[in-house]
Amino acid sequence: MNWLAHLYLSEGDVEFRVGNLLPDWVGPSELVGLPEGFQRGIARHRRIDAFTDAHPMVRRSVRRFEKPFRRFGSVLTDVFYDHFLAAGWCGHCAGAPPLGEFVSEFYESVDAVRERVPAQAWEVLEHMRRADWLGSYATLPGIEMTLRRMSRRLRRPFDLAAAVEVLEKEYEGFREDFEAFFPEVRRECLCAQ
Repeated sequence: MNWLAHLYLSEGDVEFRVGNLLPDWVGPSELVGLPEGFQRGIARHRRIDAFTDAHPMVRRSVRRFEKPFRRFGSVLTDVFYDHFLAAGWCGHCAGAPPLGEFVSEFYESVDAVRERVPAQAWEVLEHMRRADWLGSYATLPGIEMTLRRMSRRLRRPFDLAAAVEVLEKEYEGFREDFEAFFPEVRRECLCAQ
């Protein structure tokens, strides 16, 4: 799961929520001394990732990719799943505020933890907020933009954004995989509380 799902599967506390994102942005050594609220979020992030990586529906989604995208299949699946979460927010997140409100509330809340967040992670949070990365997941152009940003961080040049064609071609298959998977990861997180 990518960042929108990690936030949705968080407890409401801002430290927990930010902690649930941090392992993707900074190394383990920078996570060690953070306060307990962050640590609980970091633990949730790791639990979600372990559950996701081992799940048969996620593995099926990864197998939908052929070369040259297959080696990035897990990362692409995470982003595609956030697209389905955002696009179907009302159906998947009953009881949660509408997507725009949920995302705005998160963006507004992060200032409260600025002094406790590693500098590198704060920079990512600022970029996320300014460009509304989370809200953009609801559209295919938003997913394409996300994948372009991710491509710039790769060691070797590769156009991840070209995988949007795979998403368009296999849209219903990826959506069905997500629909089967998401209730299970949500239950897994409820059991962790």
